[in-house]
Amino acid sequence: MTTEFTFTEQARHGSARICRGCWDQMHMPIPIGGPLALPFRALGITRSKMNPDICTICERSFQYVKKQRQITVDATILFADIRGFTDLSERIEAVRLSEIVSLFQDRCAQAIWAHDGIVNKQMGDGLMAIFNFPIIRKDHASAAIGAAREIQRNCAAALGGLTLDALPLGVGVGIHSGEVQIGEFSSFRSDFTAIGGVVNQAARLESQAAAGEILISAETAAKAPELAADAETRMLTLKGIEQPVQARVLVKR
Repeated sequence: MTTEFTFTEQARHGSARICRGCWDQMHMPIPIGGPLALPFRALGITRSKMNPDICTICERSFQYVKKQRQITVDATILFADIRGFTDLSERIEAVRLSEIVSLFQDRCAQAIWAHDGIVNKQMGDGLMAIFNFPIIRKDHASAAIGAAREIQRNCAAALGGLTLDALPLGVGVGIHSGEVQIGEFSSFRSDFTAIGGVVNQAARLESQAAAGEILISAETAAKAPELAADAETRMLTLKGIEQPVQARVLVKR
C-alpha cells in the first residue's frame, strides 16, 4: 500500500488527521489532529472554521498553496437563507433571534461538511458554500445537492415548531455549477472566496426559492442527472440576467 493511498483512504473515511485541502491541492500531509499537530498549532496552523477537515493554511495562505493570487475552478456554489427572517426579526427579542440563527448556521454547516463542502461566508440568516475547493470532489454537483437536501431535513426538524403568521419558518436553497474565480480579492483580508457569474446566479436562484425548496440550475442538473430526473422545471426571470433561466425544483424528502 502506497503512502498516497493510505492518506487518501483515511481522508475519505473521516479517520485522517491531515488537512484534506493541503493533501488534495499540494500533496502535503499537514497534521490537524493528534500529537503531530501540536507543533503546527504552536505556529498558528489549526483547523479551519470553513470545514474541520481543512486547515488555516488553506484558508489564509491561498497564494502559498496555489502559487498565484487567483485561479479558475470548476465548482458548485450553494446559497441558503431563512425565509421570512426579516419579518421575524421585527417581532421577537434579539436573544431568541440569535438562537434561531445559530441553529440554522450549525445545521447547515454540518450538512455541508458531511459532503466535503466549505462554509465560505456566513451572512446572518444566510450562507454561501463552495464544493470542489479546496477538497476535490469530481461529483461536486451531486455533493451540493446532497448537502442541500440534508440542510432542508435538518432545518425542518429544528425550525418546524416556529411559525410566522401561522406559516412555518423554512429555508430556501439555490445551487449553480460552473467555472468560478477563487482567490484573495482584498488587501485587508487573506481568506479566499469565489466570485463570478456562477456565484451571482446561485445567489439569484436562492432568492427565488420558497421555504423548503431547492432550486438548481440546468448546469447543475446536467452534472447530477440522477438527482434531478423527476424535478419540476421552472422558468425564472433573475435580477441582472437578461434571458429567462431554467431551473429545476427539488423539495426536501
